[in-house]
Amino acid sequence: MQTTAVILTGPRDLAVEQVSLNAPGAGDLVVEISHSGISTGTEKLFYNGTMPPFPGMGYPLVPGYESAGEVVEAGADTGFAVGQRVFVPGANCYGNVRGLFGGAAKCLVTASDRVTRIDPTLGAEGALLALAATARHAMAGLNVVMPDLIVGHGVLGRLLARLTVAAGAPAPIVWEIDADRAKGAIGYDVIHPDADPRRDYRAIYDASGRADLLPGLIGRIAKGGEIVLAGFYTDPISFAFPPAFMKEARFRVAAEWTRDDLLATRQLIECGALSLSGLITHTAQATDARGAYATAFSDPACLKMILDWRGHA
Repeated sequence: MQTTAVILTGPRDLAVEQVSLNAPGAGDLVVEISHSGISTGTEKLFYNGTMPPFPGMGYPLVPGYESAGEVVEAGADTGFAVGQRVFVPGANCYGNVRGLFGGAAKCLVTASDRVTRIDPTLGAEGALLALAATARHAMAGLNVVMPDLIVGHGVLGRLLARLTVAAGAPAPIVWEIDADRAKGAIGYDVIHPDADPRRDYRAIYDASGRADLLPGLIGRIAKGGEIVLAGFYTDPISFAFPPAFMKEARFRVAAEWTRDDLLATRQLIECGALSLSGLITHTAQATDARGAYATAFSDPACLKMILDWRGHA
């Protein structure tokens, strides 16, 4: 079996080429992908060649962990049926080409316990399930304080804000320095940090991925307040101890989603509590992947770029 996939052979060296697919087993699904998202976090680091050492990393690789498609072949032990719409968080099925992520392909083979059934009416928005689950993971668990300040109004920041509102908590404040990105709030306010005098936030969720913001955020929390690192940080995290000491600051790192997060987030979407509308700003044909990746990583107006694989050979 062969398929067409996006392949990174090195930093900024990207092409759409044919690759071999591993043969599926009884517990595997063959999924034809309709849409895959481009991550401006970890995928950008691989694209730029700035990703810190990470298990399984290396080139060549198929990027992408935000994919939605249709089951076209289901193994006897999967419990799935041909025609079902699913979300796929990547795959490792390309022979000698690494599949650390592996979702940016026309067709892929994956174990059935990795995929999640989704509503077929979601269309391209089905590829956003991973980001929504990542936001949910940052806010889930025991003794978690809901955010009253979110830093960054990108896709992750918007999802954190929407989930906060959906949970019935007070609407958070969101900081954003880009005037265009400040638009599109639903049920909460977005302001420039310079216009915010508050110094008593109980929980600040940073979705910016900028380690240099941390010292300033410490000054914004109330005594005993928490700062949640919800982005992905390549620079070392550092801050002066005395301000953190005076505030008795707490810090928490939010990792990637779990399967429980995917299922809980899917339920929120299906019942209408969480909307994914307005998050996809750019769509490109998979044949133009080179240009799409460049736009996703360089254009501030691009919140989320989606590759459309439909009709691609």
